[in-house]
Amino acid sequence: MFNDPIADMLTRIRNGYLSRLAKIDVPYSVLKVEMLRVLKKNNYIVNYTVSDDKRNVVVELNDVRVTKYIPSFRKISKPGQRIYVKNADIKRSRNGLGIFIFSTPKGIITGYEAHSLGVGGELLCEIF
Repeated sequence: MFNDPIADMLTRIRNGYLSRLAKIDVPYSVLKVEMLRVLKKNNYIVNYTVSDDKRNVVVELNDVRVTKYIPSFRKISKPGQRIYVKNADIKRSRNGLGIFIFSTPKGIITGYEAHSLGVGGELLCEIF
């Protein structure tokens, strides 16, 4: 059993890219599906499919041979230390080359969307 399911999902995606896999399986949760929606919207993954019994999510990764780019995933807010950021304190990730993913009252969104909506929240991870 793992204590941090978000970090486990990010590690599975990172390992899938490093192993040049086309698809990986991730255990299902609503938070993970919302994070995958943001990743798909920002072209870090190709697609994701929830299984019929809602036990697994199949994530289709970008072909590294074509893109020649392996994204980096960094978990920021951990179970032992949650990181909360106000709207005024939201910065750009890697000088605009990456994204922050936030959990806000408006849902799971990127740092750019949180800043434009005027909301803060828990800083989950950085992807660049």
